[in-house]
Amino acid sequence: MSEFSALDAAHLHCRSLERAIVRLRRDGLGRIAEWGGLLAAALPAGGRLLAAGNGGSAAQAQHLTAELVGRYQRERTAYSAISLHAETSSMTAIGNDYGFEHVYARQVAAHGRPGDILLLLSTSGRSANLITAAVAGRAAGLRVWALTGPGPNPLVDAAHDHLSVAGDTTATVQEAHLVAVHLLCEAFDAALAEPAEALARGAAPAVFPVEGRVS
Repeated sequence: MSEFSALDAAHLHCRSLERAIVRLRRDGLGRIAEWGGLLAAALPAGGRLLAAGNGGSAAQAQHLTAELVGRYQRERTAYSAISLHAETSSMTAIGNDYGFEHVYARQVAAHGRPGDILLLLSTSGRSANLITAAVAGRAAGLRVWALTGPGPNPLVDAAHDHLSVAGDTTATVQEAHLVAVHLLCEAFDAALAEPAEALARGAAPAVFPVEGRVS
């Protein structure tokens, strides 16, 4: 590939990402803020976040759980968040004994409790193991969220709620998903701070709904 064509490809990629971020800002910020508030209600009450994805989406899931167990920007309490693909012995045992379609669903059945949140990340929204995990999560009483590429897709249909990011390529969708992950961390931290700030002002803290919206 010539130097010019490589540079041209880079410009095209950046423009594609810019369009995806514009759409995320226009269509997704309200949903992300809502999810942050729901996380801020669930995790301090003893709930946990379970997250899963395949390939690059698995890396995004682990990025999110690391920010919750550690910290994003401000110092705060550690919260329970588990990336299911990081359980390598469980993953390989389940895949070997039950098939790859069940590597997440069986872990959800084992670890998930009513009130927990299951976040499934997929650029296609068509991964069988994530759809099966969504079904298992709903059966176990978890709130199931899907962060996907363009909808409609089967994972959106299987989840209680979803955020579909429109992008021209898989790479663009994954890059926009990383922005969404960081925005979710920001929304979570902001929602955690709201009750303390409200109490300091003498106001009642915000109450977030328990039931998720079915898409």
